[in-house]
Amino acid sequence: MTATVSAREAYRLELTELAADDPRIVCLEADLGGPSHCFQDRFPDRFLNLGIAEASAVDIAVGLASAGLRPFVSTFATFAALRAGESVKLGLGYLGAPVVLVSPYGGVSGAWFGPTHHCLEDLAVMQSLPGVRIAVPAGEAETREAIRAAADGDWPCYVRLGRNEVFDASFAPAGRGAVTWLNPMDGDTCLVSIGEKPTALCQAVTEGEPELGHAHLCWVDAESLALALPQLAGARRLVVVEEHRAAGSVASTLALLLPDREVRSVNAGADWSTEGGNHDETLAALGLTTSAVLSAVLKGNQ
Repeated sequence: MTATVSAREAYRLELTELAADDPRIVCLEADLGGPSHCFQDRFPDRFLNLGIAEASAVDIAVGLASAGLRPFVSTFATFAALRAGESVKLGLGYLGAPVVLVSPYGGVSGAWFGPTHHCLEDLAVMQSLPGVRIAVPAGEAETREAIRAAADGDWPCYVRLGRNEVFDASFAPAGRGAVTWLNPMDGDTCLVSIGEKPTALCQAVTEGEPELGHAHLCWVDAESLALALPQLAGARRLVVVEEHRAAGSVASTLALLLPDREVRSVNAGADWSTEGGNHDETLAALGLTTSAVLSAVLKGNQ
């Protein structure tokens, strides 16, 4: 499937389509809808723009869920995971409310907005909450699939998206517990990509290193990763590439799940980006590049 819209827009379109057949679905926004939101246009009585009040939005969504509705809340990743962290911990973690947090501006996809709007710590926060399922889809098709899976379930969910770039993913969506192999493994080292930019980096590396396996994952909470482990069993070494800090990363979770494997992490490092730039420039400044991926592979081969 050729992508025609960004993952952020794919979420809105898919949720609107699902709501036509599921009256439980309600859409809550923290002032990100812009002048026109397709869900609001079609279902104004099920759309709430709660403004810049992220913790209150989560609390309201938990209340709506307790009444049998299926709330989807959308706000910047950093405001969902960090600013509203206490409400998320209690509502989604402790109470297990079936609320879906859909968070664009994951990683440094906000780029020009600067460190206040970057989020390289959200997966660590969400991984620490038992029962919360986590998806980091790449491209339109996988985003739509993740939103459908979240709507069908009865569990809390965090879906991390980018901003407005269209990512043309030429592969089938990876469902929960599934691995999409973008390059078959012809050795003992496998790249594992999480999200759009890391997937593109891994694809660029395997063009010159065709013996490297490349496994793409979408659902990355510990429970979902455990289901995918048998599909990664052939690799002695995993090089996990993700737009996140090392602490609390998918790599760290896989290392705990696979104590008999070598798990290396290629991530956004420990620095803060203090200069403007686009998404790729900001990632490069933080050290998340094809050369960093290749270096991690070569170090493992020494």
